[in-house]
Formats: sequence, C-alpha cells, structure tokens
Amino acid sequence: MSALALAGGAAVRSKPFPPHPIIGDEEKQAVLDVLNCGELSTFIAVQGEYFNGGQKIKEFERRFADYHSVRFAVAFNSATAALHAAVVAVGVEPGEEVIVPAYTFTSTATCVLMHNAIPVFADVDDEVFGLDADSIRQVFSPLTRAIIPVHLFGHPADMGPIVEFARAHGLRVIEDCAQAPGASYLGKRVGTIGDCGIFSFTENKNITTGEGGMLLTDDAQIADVARLVRNHGEIILEGQAERTYNSTILGWNYRMTEMEAALGIIQFGRMDELNDRRIALAEYLSMRIEGIDGLVLPVVRAGSRHVFYIFAMRYVEKRLGMPRSLFVDALRAEGIPVGAGYVRPLYLSGLYHKNRPFAFVHYGGSARYDEGICPTIERLHSSELVTLAMVRPPATFKDMDDVAEAILKVVNGRDELVALVQG
Repeated sequence: MSALALAGGAAVRSKPFPPHPIIGDEEKQAVLDVLNCGELSTFIAVQGEYFNGGQKIKEFERRFADYHSVRFAVAFNSATAALHAAVVAVGVEPGEEVIVPAYTFTSTATCVLMHNAIPVFADVDDEVFGLDADSIRQVFSPLTRAIIPVHLFGHPADMGPIVEFARAHGLRVIEDCAQAPGASYLGKRVGTIGDCGIFSFTENKNITTGEGGMLLTDDAQIADVARLVRNHGEIILEGQAERTYNSTILGWNYRMTEMEAALGIIQFGRMDELNDRRIALAEYLSMRIEGIDGLVLPVVRAGSRHVFYIFAMRYVEKRLGMPRSLFVDALRAEGIPVGAGYVRPLYLSGLYHKNRPFAFVHYGGSARYDEGICPTIERLHSSELVTLAMVRPPATFKDMDDVAEAILKVVNGRDELVALVQG
C-alpha cells in the first residue's frame, strides 16, 4: 500500500471526476428550436390557448403525468415554488403546522413559512434517512394540517405508516421527491403515494432543466390551485375579452419557460436510463468496499427502488478507530471529494431563533427548535454520515475503482493516520 496522501504520498486520483449534468446534442437542439420559434414563455392569453403555458410546457407536463399514471402535472420554475404552491393547494392556513424532517434542503421547511404557516421538525430513521413515523406521532398537535416526507438521497421514505397516520388524523401528505425521480415504494412511484408530489430539476439532480420543478396529483382542486399560485393567482374570466384577468387568490410568478420545458422533455426521456446507470455504479462501488467493518453501506429496502441521488454511508467511529473528520480529510487528500454529514439540522438555523419570520405572528402553538429535539439527525450530522456525489453518470466503473481504492487505502492506513494526527 502506497503512502497516504495526507502523509505526503501520492494521491490515488489527481484529475476531477467527469462533469455533470449530461447535456447532449438533442438537448441543445431542443432549446435552439424554441429560440428559433420565438415563443419563450407563452404564459399569455392568446384566446386562452396559452394561459397555462405553451406547447413545450404542456407536453412536459403530460409526459410526466402519464409516466406516473396520474391525472395532473403542473410545471414550475423551481421545486421550491412547487412546494409553496402545494402547501397552499392542500389547504394549510396561516398559523397551522406542517410536519417536516429536519434533515433536508431548507425549502422543504421554508415553503411552509412562505404561506405564514409553521414548520414542525421531526426526526428521521438512520437506515434510509426518511421521516420517522414515531417522531411524527411525538410532534403531532391539534394545529397539524399536513406532513411533508422527503425521499432523501434517492431512497423512498417509509410511506406506509406515514400515510396511515395522516389518514387517521385528517392530514394532507406532500411528498418531496426532489432527490428521487423515478424511485418507487412497494410498487408505487414516489410522488403518487400522498396527496401530491414535488420534483426538482436543478442542474445537480438526476435530470435537469437548469432550474425547474413539477407538482403531481390526482386531485383536480390541488392542480387548479397550484396553477393559480404559479400564475399570479389569475384566471381568464369566462366570456371576457382577451387579456382580461381576475385574481382570485394571492399568487406569484412561478412559471417555467418553454426553453426549460424543451430541455426537460429530452432529459425526462432519458431518466430511467440515467437512473439505471446510477444504480449500477452504486452497486459496483458497494461491491468493491463491502465488508469494511464500520462503514454501513447504502440500504435498499425490500420493495423500494433507490435512484442514488447521493451515495450516503454511515461511519461508525468506534469500529473504524479514527474520527470521521480524519477519514474525510484523508479521502479528500486522495482526490475523492467526500462530504461529512448533509445539511445542519434546520431548526438550528437563525431563521427559527433570532430572525423569526412574519409567519410566527399568526402562531399560537408550541413548536420547539431546541438542540436535541431530533437526536438521530444530530448524531448522523455530527459524526456518522458520509456522502459521495460522484456516483452518477457520466462517471464510469473505473472512476468507482478510484473511489474504492482510496477508501481501502485510508482504512488500511488508519494507524498511520492516527499517529500522524497525534504527532
């Protein structure tokens, strides 16, 4: 075994991993066709034809809905916008509570604040990192109106007990599928299990439109309200002249462009193929490093399809004999960009303490944002979770060999590392 890079030896890898996303000639031509056509946004009233978006937007929505076997898909300029619209559309009122995991991207919670409602944070399980049903029961209150489970890192949350609890208490369920397009749970695609599902198309996701999002639902009222929120809350009045609008609710400009939709149509057509390649890379890397005592590799539960937005492992320090921080530093020195933890537990943000937003003026409940309220998340974040983002195409098995070689090199050199740190 060659000397560790952290100790002055040669790194396993000196070149960057292949860039992502994958944008080919077909994507470029689709966007160019829209530019040549000149209809770039199309959310205008041309005898009502384009008031809900142009041809590309409608095609993207139709294809997305058909793939998921649901009635409605509504495109947005971001998943954050789609989440906000979902909170409005499922009937959450100012001052009511929405239960969300504290280990997720910030907008899963801030979409609630955007509607002057209150996010209440629940813990996750430490196997697939989804919202834990027992934790939901502990934070539920008479003010709870909805739950937003997140399919984190590409693996579905355990939706069965979550939906069962929601139905028993009259709650709505908004699935945050931003990191899990194409994933499935017990034969159902994510986004079709709750009342609605939200998807993200930012450039680092499994498929991309640059920015962008989509709301899926079988509920006509949710779809109608989501479209209103997307488009300034306006509709065209029946029988009125062209460009005569009526605002029925408070809305925003959350509209996707035709260029984004054209890109999305092509990317979406490749989603299953791209996900299959992610799965193959993840399985190969797992095979290369399985058996390392103290590294808990990604779990794929029976009946679930994991699409590996992130390759997330648990690191057990007492079995590996060195702190996670040293393991991560050593891997980075070997040329492997690895993450320690994910995001800081959201309730520790100043947003929920010093700088509370206007939403709390409406609130009469007792939601807590203290350190210690989600012990599993805090343990994962502080000392256990290790994340790899390069386990995705266009990376190859050879790239995964470099990752595996670096991990094995660092683990086998742990005594040298510990001695190096101790001086």
